[in-house]
Amino acid sequence: MIPMVDLKTQYLSLKSEIDTAVLDVLANTQFILGPNVKQLEQEIGKYLSVAHSLSCASGTDALHLALRAAGIGPGDEVITTAFTFIATAEAIAYVGATPVFVDIDPKTYNINPSQIEKAISSKTRAVIAVHLFGLPSDLQTISAICEKHKFVLIEDCAQSFGASYKGTMTGGVGHIGCFSFFPSKNLGGYGDGGLVTTNSNAYAKSMLSLRNHGSEVRYYHDEIGYNSRLDELQACIIRVKFRHIDRFNAERRRVAHRYNEQLQGLPVQIPCESEDSTHVFHQYTLLTAQREQVMKALADNQIASAIYYPVPLHRQKAFGATFSSVSLPVTERTSEQCMSLPIFPEMSNGQVDKVVEVMRSVLA
Repeated sequence: MIPMVDLKTQYLSLKSEIDTAVLDVLANTQFILGPNVKQLEQEIGKYLSVAHSLSCASGTDALHLALRAAGIGPGDEVITTAFTFIATAEAIAYVGATPVFVDIDPKTYNINPSQIEKAISSKTRAVIAVHLFGLPSDLQTISAICEKHKFVLIEDCAQSFGASYKGTMTGGVGHIGCFSFFPSKNLGGYGDGGLVTTNSNAYAKSMLSLRNHGSEVRYYHDEIGYNSRLDELQACIIRVKFRHIDRFNAERRRVAHRYNEQLQGLPVQIPCESEDSTHVFHQYTLLTAQREQVMKALADNQIASAIYYPVPLHRQKAFGATFSSVSLPVTERTSEQCMSLPIFPEMSNGQVDKVVEVMRSVLA
């Protein structure tokens, strides 16, 4: 069996470090906003070279906090991609704003900057750029658009921890960066968790209050906030795994590049990389017109595969008929042909070769 991600093997490789860290937290009995939370925030802030790094309860909450801090609310529009997990658009809906979906680049699967200008209206207040599958969006172009129109640029970095763009880590380019520590992420905990980053003192102060019931001083509440705190047990686990993140990402790149080599000559579109950025391959996603046949062959050989994402956001039932007239041809075509292969740091070259061998039996 080759799974999409092998969290058990990773845990066993770090068992001594993780178990020690967890037992220390249990012995210290400081479970909420304890020393590990503070140290994790400091360590990640230094790694990402950002002024402020604040943990929260999930990646979805990170987006929600970012939009609240940026003052986005009812009547506002936020431009983003429809080819992503629903959390990106959910957070926009949470604050009463309206998502405006634009099409993606056919090679990167990220938001197409050339489509952003066309979607701007008098109600536009922000852009959320998603670094999908671990590949940074075209932040230079998007930043220029946001600066020109005085929009807030929020980076959805849920899948891109450790990725860089022109020498700057994702999460450090826009006004606010939003990360997820969901277990399957490149840097994941053993439960939900998230993080926001910013170089703005004002945004940081707002998000610090919002994540803790709208309170800066205990029992004094200046606004209606949320209970969105990363717990100490998750923080200590993430701190252990954070020490290995560069190695983990390097191993993901090893696996991805072996896939690239082995898949040469087959009728598939492999993931693209850019010279000015570092792809960390949260997913290895390709396009094939024979998706169903390939996935069936893999399943028959006990090899996992997945579709991220089968239904783009503008076609999700949750939004009803709101976007029924919206046409995003590249997004829709990509959703019909995309599939993701197993990828994790501990994956062996032999496992990669086995996956490709099965694919060749269908595609060659």
